[in-house]
Amino acid sequence: MKKALFLDRDGVINVEKEYLYEKEDFEFIEGIFELCRHYQALGYLIFVVTNQSGIARKFYSEADFSKLTQWMLKEFEKEGVHIQNVYHCPHHPEISGECDCRKPKPGMLREASETFDVDLKNSIMIGDKERDIEAGLNAGLRETYLFDEFEKIKTTKATKKVKKLDEIWK
Repeated sequence: MKKALFLDRDGVINVEKEYLYEKEDFEFIEGIFELCRHYQALGYLIFVVTNQSGIARKFYSEADFSKLTQWMLKEFEKEGVHIQNVYHCPHHPEISGECDCRKPKPGMLREASETFDVDLKNSIMIGDKERDIEAGLNAGLRETYLFDEFEKIKTTKATKKVKKLDEIWK
């Protein structure tokens, strides 16, 4: 079984912007490439797990999301980072009903585990919201990090709360 690094997208990989779907608005967070290269060198598979309720809300389409995702993956490749897969939840409970993939539910992490033979217990989740941490815990991960650059969140179930991504691995 393989270890994995699970990353939320908005607020961890890129600067949080409401309903982001265009590359012109996409800004990478400082330290994301170094963090990924570090864990990749340790043998971790890297996955993105992201709630994208903007699709259910019809702010953008699956095609818009896919186009931005393909661009983002190419940018990671240019930086020497291979993202194994991107999982997204296009649902919103009030619009499309309940699902198993919307964080804090662990559906996306479990799907990655089943598809890529990931050892969830020895994997890592990095998120910027408590629902990301809860998804990791609900999937059985022992190591979770809350990236809270602006110290907005007072309490967390995360293993550790960090203001900079390099605090996770340095």
